[in-house]
Amino acid sequence: MINKYFGTDGIRGTVNQGNITGEKFFKFGLASGTYFKNQKKTKQVAIIAKDTRLSGYTLEPALVSGLVSGGMNVFTLGPLPTNGLAMLTKSMKANMGIMITASHNPHNDNGLKLFGPDGMKLSDKIEKKIEKLIDAKNTQQLSNPRFLGRVKRLEDGNDKYIKILRKNFPKNFNLKGLKIVLDCANGAGYKAAPKLLRELGAKVFSIGDKPDGLNINYKCGSTYPSKIKFKVKKIKAHLGIAFDGDADRIIMCDERGKIIDGDQIIGMLAKRWKNKKILKGGVVGTLMSNYGLENFLKKEKIKFLRSKVGDRYVKEKMKKFNFNLGGEQSGHIILGKFATTGDGLLVALEVLFSLRKEKKASTLLNVFKPLPQILNNIKVNNKDIINTSICKNAIKKSKEIMGSKGRVLVRKSGTEPIIRIMVESNDKVLMNRCLKLIKASIK
Repeated sequence: MINKYFGTDGIRGTVNQGNITGEKFFKFGLASGTYFKNQKKTKQVAIIAKDTRLSGYTLEPALVSGLVSGGMNVFTLGPLPTNGLAMLTKSMKANMGIMITASHNPHNDNGLKLFGPDGMKLSDKIEKKIEKLIDAKNTQQLSNPRFLGRVKRLEDGNDKYIKILRKNFPKNFNLKGLKIVLDCANGAGYKAAPKLLRELGAKVFSIGDKPDGLNINYKCGSTYPSKIKFKVKKIKAHLGIAFDGDADRIIMCDERGKIIDGDQIIGMLAKRWKNKKILKGGVVGTLMSNYGLENFLKKEKIKFLRSKVGDRYVKEKMKKFNFNLGGEQSGHIILGKFATTGDGLLVALEVLFSLRKEKKASTLLNVFKPLPQILNNIKVNNKDIINTSICKNAIKKSKEIMGSKGRVLVRKSGTEPIIRIMVESNDKVLMNRCLKLIKASIK
């Protein structure tokens, strides 16, 4: 059964339409607060962070109002990376954490991601329970006026987050002598990321660090990595780092200007962690992970499992099989040794920690030859179009044409009105033939 409100990564959509309105966010706050309040009888605390979208100023008060109306006390943290919110939810022993963000989407979208007291994203089962509360009569969840919650703003959220990150590395760890290009996507990491890297001694050339409410992810960040590529080559930096709007994704660039995606970063970390004997179980990737990564891990005698697309599903599989490393090609990477969800800044620190000995990012981060992939995103009015007989037949025929020479994957985006097509093979003619067939059936 498909969720009514929750997608693959929380709730997301266009502002002032559908689910992304003040009225709905009041209901989301009231329902989620009611659910988590019943799980824990002490304190009753929710913490809220957000990215830099202008719409956050309208949605946050509505969400807070819903939580407080249900008797939940609220701490608001302002702009903070998603994993910072997850870490603080756990360290502050809160009942729940809510991140107001639409991640890598443009400014006109917004949404939220929910975290339990353990700092983990919610399971489908819990989301179903919250959805029932959202659609229930609000009067049943409203608190007695005497027991309404209280609200307090905390100004040191980023400092607390930085302190937690630094504890994961030796006290003498520093980045002196490194020249880094950093693109914060005009998003949630624009304060914490440059501050931490500079504190560690790096010379940081920061871009995408002047949010105005409308420029988040606009021609910058992990979905627009050409910006760090050109800057790295221009100033002869050692490395380029790009985050997305809520800083849970990372895409990098080596000193030669070559873009490094999540698969290459995962491959490097897996090999390094195995050699250091800190890799547990193996690696969890997704259906989108490059076949070159799978082959590389096989040669390194590292187990590799695939999950559905979405870092929540990656984490669930990691937990099930007791693995401590997993992630996606898009740059969602979960370091289970340190975090419960993707964290661009944490991954950046782990890579930089490795770079001290390797010296060159091009040597460190190009560990396998990827199988050629073509990724196409097609905007649609109705994502269910891929369930029509025309599309199903085209997909089936494409897979038959590809045979054992590669892979074909067609799926709905869980966060945008998009159909995502991936074809993967050493035969480019075959890839284009399959892609053309599927696109024609959709259009």
